[in-house]
Amino acid sequence: MLQESPLAELTGLYGREALRVQATRVLDAVRAEVLAGIDDDELAERIRGIPGRIRAALEAEAPPLRRVLNATGVFLHTNLGRAPLPREVIADLAGRLDAYCDLEMSLETGRRGDRGRRVENLVRALTGAEAALVVNNNAAALALALSSLAPGREVLLSRGELVEIGGSFRIPDILEASGARLIEVGTTNRTRISDYERAIRPGVSLVLKVYPSNYRIQGFVEEVDPAALADFAHRHGLPLLVDEGSGMLRPEAAPQLRRHRSFHDLIEAGCDLVCGSGDKLLGGPQAGLIAGREQIVARLRESPLYRAIRPGRLVLTALDAVLRRHLAALPMPIAALWRDDEEHRRRVETLAARLGGKAVRGSAYIGGGSAPEQEIEGWVVALTVPAGVAARLRQGEPPIVGYQREGRLFLDLRTVAREDDEALAGAVERALA
Repeated sequence: MLQESPLAELTGLYGREALRVQATRVLDAVRAEVLAGIDDDELAERIRGIPGRIRAALEAEAPPLRRVLNATGVFLHTNLGRAPLPREVIADLAGRLDAYCDLEMSLETGRRGDRGRRVENLVRALTGAEAALVVNNNAAALALALSSLAPGREVLLSRGELVEIGGSFRIPDILEASGARLIEVGTTNRTRISDYERAIRPGVSLVLKVYPSNYRIQGFVEEVDPAALADFAHRHGLPLLVDEGSGMLRPEAAPQLRRHRSFHDLIEAGCDLVCGSGDKLLGGPQAGLIAGREQIVARLRESPLYRAIRPGRLVLTALDAVLRRHLAALPMPIAALWRDDEEHRRRVETLAARLGGKAVRGSAYIGGGSAPEQEIEGWVVALTVPAGVAARLRQGEPPIVGYQREGRLFLDLRTVAREDDEALAGAVERALA
């Protein structure tokens, strides 16, 4: 049975052993039904249904990824895969992924090259840094930097930057895992340059600054400006590492991002090394971007850990295409968050009228720990629906995720591509029916 279609094709997806286990369980269940007493017609129906039951059992344990329409208004929705790649990038990738490519070869000399040089040069061009490096994600970037620059040594960090982000990832834990020892500076809400001066001792080898994600401390607060912190670090012969986090390579004009320091800003301010994510504000695949001084980046590149956490062909190809879009100043999907013109309002009103709802004002967010609490106002669809509709939408085809508030279901089209409007409307109509 395992060798026959349609089960044979499942072997490549789940492996022969997993397929055999589920097939045995389904056959045992059919045998039990036979012993309980069923007629020939029922038996024939059970036998015909065996492949489907095996497939369903396998998918229940390891369901395939599904395309989801994100109508939450949260653009960098971590649970939904964060930033979607631009469709132009996806189209461009096909021709470089269904064949071989010159990932690690110089076509001019025929000799082996460095797989990351292309994207590193693009990061340098966008940030003004002397050198750059790309790894799997920002946590890996931070771990690589700490283990290379402060193994067994002490690192100065403000108490207000001892943060925890998604997945219980804590900065003190990554410091410990990297072999560095944390020296807390200042207080949770106020840290001055004098606090750093008092914390200096012979064992200190690095100054670290971390931009908080998912929260803001407001009120009686004070922090040291990166330029002043860089000056302090250099006076004491120490490098300054900044975890920018969000992957914003150049300054952005959006009001919610004006106060956020970009890679370019931080490097211009004298920071020696900056790291951030590729799948947040950059809008690319999951990756960790590192930019800074040539001499310091070279130390990270020589680390044995670097080979273990460098990205592969798929990530580098997608990242290359996204960085080139930024270099050419081409629009990225995140720009739709700020759509609040008459055309967008008509789009929302058309869908609301079709579904029996209303167009109302609502708030969208960048998400992903970027600009927390910073609302982006715009028009959204509001539906008064019975209980259970939101669950049916999540399990429909295509799956749709909105948000509920005060007994109403809201659908924010700013995080839905216009090409998906018809699919979204049809899925909502089916869920309501």
